[in-house]
Amino acid sequence: MYHPLTLFIGRRYASAKRSNHFISFISRTSMIGLTLGVLVLITVMSVMNGFDQELRQRVLGMVPHAVVKSLSAPGSWDPVLDRVREDPNIEGAAPFIHGQGMVTAAGNVHGVFLNGIDPEQEKQVSIVHKHMVEGQIEDLKAGEFGIVLGEILAGYLRARVGDKVTLVLPEASVTPAGVFPRLKRFTVVGIFAVGAEVDSTLAMLHIEDAAKLKRLKVPAEGIRLRFHDLFDAPVYSWKIVSDLESELGGQFFASDWTRTHGNLFQAIRMEKTLVGLLLMLIIAVAAFNIVSTLVMVVTDKKADIAILRTMGATRGQIVRIFMIQGALIGVTGTFLGAVLGVLLAIYIPDLIAGFEKLTNVQFLSSDVYFISYLPSQLQIMDVVVICSTTLVLSFLATLYPALRASRIEPAEALRYE
Repeated sequence: MYHPLTLFIGRRYASAKRSNHFISFISRTSMIGLTLGVLVLITVMSVMNGFDQELRQRVLGMVPHAVVKSLSAPGSWDPVLDRVREDPNIEGAAPFIHGQGMVTAAGNVHGVFLNGIDPEQEKQVSIVHKHMVEGQIEDLKAGEFGIVLGEILAGYLRARVGDKVTLVLPEASVTPAGVFPRLKRFTVVGIFAVGAEVDSTLAMLHIEDAAKLKRLKVPAEGIRLRFHDLFDAPVYSWKIVSDLESELGGQFFASDWTRTHGNLFQAIRMEKTLVGLLLMLIIAVAAFNIVSTLVMVVTDKKADIAILRTMGATRGQIVRIFMIQGALIGVTGTFLGAVLGVLLAIYIPDLIAGFEKLTNVQFLSSDVYFISYLPSQLQIMDVVVICSTTLVLSFLATLYPALRASRIEPAEALRYE
């Protein structure tokens, strides 16, 4: 079978066992370095993609994309809801009442964010109904003073469905007996588990119960909006406010998710970029090792190069011989790193979960991080970019040694042979 001369010799140089063991060691080190660099980079990028995806789906699935409130306290939010639902950019809208307080049960106390919601309309703007582990969101009935707790919060309070909890509001009631904090007994009707920070801080009750609890004269404090594309929220929320003021009158204002959770999202994006650049240095170091390997091979093979030149080999053929040798190291290291990196990126959530179960040590706690497990999302474009960059660096690393080999003069090289 015919093989081009340059390919044949380049493959022989790359695969042959050299008498100089140090050169062989450097060559293997270069290949291992490329493999590890590609493997680690693919895995880390996949984990960062996983965090990015979980932030969008879970945290921002519970947090409204935008909130619209009014300074004039309209008697009914129904006209506002009807108007915003006509907007093609909006996926859903629902009224709400927000508050803060403390929940106590069985001698345990924990601070909470309160969401007064309409159970039916809440499905349009939140994913909580998809993550109920006990009870249903529909179990919140007006006038029954039921409450839905996050799983971690319920664990703090040692409360299950059917138990009574006491909600303490940061307001005081003046009675003949003195000043007392405002208290109200609630019945736990459901527990949700999103797998994010909200599991330990959020409690939900019916919007009418929340209005009575806060002694509001309006049915809601505002409306929560969910956009088809969450990145539309900063622009279109203010457009909606302008349209509402021109069509319905009154004074409205909006706030979107970038003000509450945008810093976390931007931090993940920046961290992904910086980590990618830092890990790319591993690949750069491995590519530099290819330069060292080929320079020593050229020095070791001076006599062979001179003989090839005297037999008619051109400078271009000598260049291609050593470029092929370096390229084979780069292709092999990149291929092995890509295969192992893809496999690790796919199975790393299961591996970490198994290790946590085996050692009884939790690496990610929702008390510290916004999720309690290690996510991973493999993106083919990341693999393509990483492998392409590695191959380009490997190719560039072969240029200097190959050009140096082509400049060897046969007479000078064979003088002392």
